[in-house]
Amino acid sequence: MTANLLTLNSSKTEFLLVGHSKQLAKINNSSLTTTHTARNLGFIFDEHLTFSDQISSVTKSCYYHIRQLCCICPYLDTKTASTIATSIVHSKLDYCNSLYHNLPKSQITRLQHMQNSLARAVVKAPKSSHITPILRSLHWLKTTERTEYKLLSLTYKVLTTTQPSYLHNLITVQPPRSTRSSSLVTLTRPSTSSSLQITDCSF
Repeated sequence: MTANLLTLNSSKTEFLLVGHSKQLAKINNSSLTTTHTARNLGFIFDEHLTFSDQISSVTKSCYYHIRQLCCICPYLDTKTASTIATSIVHSKLDYCNSLYHNLPKSQITRLQHMQNSLARAVVKAPKSSHITPILRSLHWLKTTERTEYKLLSLTYKVLTTTQPSYLHNLITVQPPRSTRSSSLVTLTRPSTSSSLQITDCSF
């Protein structure tokens, strides 16, 4: 910061340490004041990277909009209601959703319940109605599928355009083998400098 002639504004600065419980316990006696969560580009990170606070924030905001949508849905046709739902609620659900990949099922279920409520509101279906046919009729992917789609789209972009370069530099395509799966594009997992299992899964 000194080299770039910047001044630290302590009132707008948060210090977040990320790690598992045993790691964080080692530095509990530190004189540094840390926060348990911090917002970066509108996304809430917590010290264990569970994203529980982020999901709580998203679902709270989305349920508010769903309740507002329910009030006007009787006056809307399904296509218009779906357009409003996609632009206002799905935009929040999809923001940075690639970070939800491999989260515990309990966390993903919270997002899925919210999307289910949104879908039922759009088609004016009762709470007891089965959700899969409704999502299919709206052409909506489920929460986990939307996350996978985001990752696949990003991977395709990296492979075809070599951008962003910081991801392209990590990706190596394995040479094809003379097997039944030789037509598939297989990526090599980048090597890691840590022996922690969580680090090995991070990419």
